[in-house]
Amino acid sequence: MKFTAFVSALLVASAAAFAPATNERASTSLNMDRRAAVGAIAGAALVAAPTMASADGAISAATVQRSKFQYGSRIAALKDAVASGDFGAIAEEKNAFILFNSGAYPGAKLKGQKAAAIEGTNAIFAAIRSKDKAALKSAYDSYVAGNGIKAYSDITPSYGQGYSSDFDYRVRTNQATVYVR
Repeated sequence: MKFTAFVSALLVASAAAFAPATNERASTSLNMDRRAAVGAIAGAALVAAPTMASADGAISAATVQRSKFQYGSRIAALKDAVASGDFGAIAEEKNAFILFNSGAYPGAKLKGQKAAAIEGTNAIFAAIRSKDKAALKSAYDSYVAGNGIKAYSDITPSYGQGYSSDFDYRVRTNQATVYVR
């Protein structure tokens, strides 16, 4: 019985394979005009758009703190160079000022503070261009005071732990210490 059903199925399948084709073309999704194609593409783009990654520069208290520590420490370390009038050393750290301004005051809410910090940076570099030590010291002091920049003191192992992994922003700084028993 099973054999007869199997042979019958084979005969029907082979008969369907050799049957004459109809003259009508089957409708496919490729049979569309230009307007329909553009609409389909736009619809697919709208569906895919929310899943695309967009780097928005995540703004959080942690990123602001990281920026203030990393770049503020570099700016605070220029204190001796400012006192001695070493214009070259300060000019080499121009990126620290730029990155501090953009990282410590992100977003539209802090636009006024960021503008004041940029104005202070411009005053520092105007003094460097004019080679005026007194104006440089005055501009640097007002910038450091206005932005709350301070030199961080060393942390000793007896005080506690300064960082917990190599991904911490304090690693390889004077704040980096791990308490080991």
